[in-house]
Order: sequence, then structure tokens, then C-alpha cells
Amino acid sequence: MKRTRDSASEPRRVAVKVAREPGTEDLPLPTYMTRGSAGMDLFAANREPVVLPPGGRALIPTGLRLEIPEGYEGQVRPRSGPAVRAGVTVLNSPGTIDSDYRGEVRVLLVNLGDEPFTVSRGDRVAQLVISPVCRAELEPVDTLEETSRGRGGFGHTGGFSGRTGPPGAGEDPTGGRP
Repeated sequence: MKRTRDSASEPRRVAVKVAREPGTEDLPLPTYMTRGSAGMDLFAANREPVVLPPGGRALIPTGLRLEIPEGYEGQVRPRSGPAVRAGVTVLNSPGTIDSDYRGEVRVLLVNLGDEPFTVSRGDRVAQLVISPVCRAELEPVDTLEETSRGRGGFGHTGGFSGRTGPPGAGEDPTGGRP
């Protein structure tokens, strides 16, 4: 049988407990806006409007505390609409909510646009994605296996010609040598 989007299996689900801060019962809980959404919208719980001037940043409360199961994390990510329309994004994106954190989820917004941006109570300010965590076991070694890429870093694979300084500006002065 050919699988269509509607016949595909449902995404894996995990129970996340949520508690509201006092005075935020009027706000919706985080919500998946479509069946295929990976992130739930988070809503601003600030009592008064917050104006972000160009270049300004603010910590926006959501009025929520989460109990994320061990082995998972919450990721606070920007919403594309405010980023495209106004240059407003989540500064520490993605913000990480660890499974052992029980404080209020807050969103660090920054205005990279040219105009002031107002955040009002109930505005959708970010997305929350719940994701499994993989913990690394670091193994100290003296050498690493060589690859065709080697030490090539920022811009090494091409596709970006946005040099903003004189030739050589921002390049590795060591030429990739240790």
C-alpha cells in the first residue's frame, strides 16, 4: 500500500507535566497549530506590553513551568513570522530546558530589525520542541581520523559569498595548522 501523509504513523508522544504561574490561567497552554507541527507555540505572559527597540532584547515570561521526563529536553526556538516580518528572534536559539529544571520558561527575544517591536500579553513568541537527548561519552585521544574536509570550518563547503571585510578578513591566520 502506498503511504500518504495521512496514513503515516503518528509521531512518538511523551507526557510532559505543565504548571501555570499564578495569574496566567487566561493564557492558552502551548499548542501545536497543525497536525504536522514539530513545535508548540508559546504565549507571552507579560502583564504590560514590552517594547523592544532596534537592537534591544527582553526576557519574556510564558507563565509555565514544565516537568520534562528524563532523557528529553525542551528546545525554545524562534517563530518564522516575527523573524521575517520584523527581525525578531530568540537570541539563544535554541534555548534549552533541561529535564531537571522546574522554573518558569522564559523566552529571550532580540529585535534585529529597524523598527521597535511590541510584545503584548498572549502573543505567540516562540516555539517549544520536546526532543530526546543523547549523552556523549567523550574519549580523549591524541589524533583524530582524517577526512576529506579536514579542518575546514565556517564557509568551507561553499555557498556563501557574504564577505563583509577586506580579502583575508576573518580567515584563519594559521591556515588551518595546529
